[in-house]
Amino acid sequence: VQLQASGGGLVQPGGSLRLSCANTGISLDDYAVGWFRQAPGKEREFVATITWSGSTTYYADSVKGRFIISRDNAKNTVYLQMNSLKPEDTAAYVCAAGPYTDSRTGQYDYWGQGTQVTVSS
Repeated sequence: VQLQASGGGLVQPGGSLRLSCANTGISLDDYAVGWFRQAPGKEREFVATITWSGSTTYYADSVKGRFIISRDNAKNTVYLQMNSLKPEDTAAYVCAAGPYTDSRTGQYDYWGQGTQVTVSS
């Protein structure tokens, strides 16, 4: 499994971005995928996760109602739609794959490179 996150950039507060997590290795169909983020000087924190089928999702309280995680297994890609962005959402966002949906980083076996999201006016 080789994961690659993309779609980050600079956006004004209140704006939107859609991140993509593409797998260039074997199929992601059997894996749950999670998004995490890490701001400078802070620990990596859970953002959202989705089951292999896409039927169940979980979100951190800080993004609930603003972010939407989804997946297209035909395209081997998981998305994170981020709306109503706030300056505190600024971080490097990374995606990870594992056997179960979980908010803990240790439950994920494969990690991709991050994509930077900066929310600033």
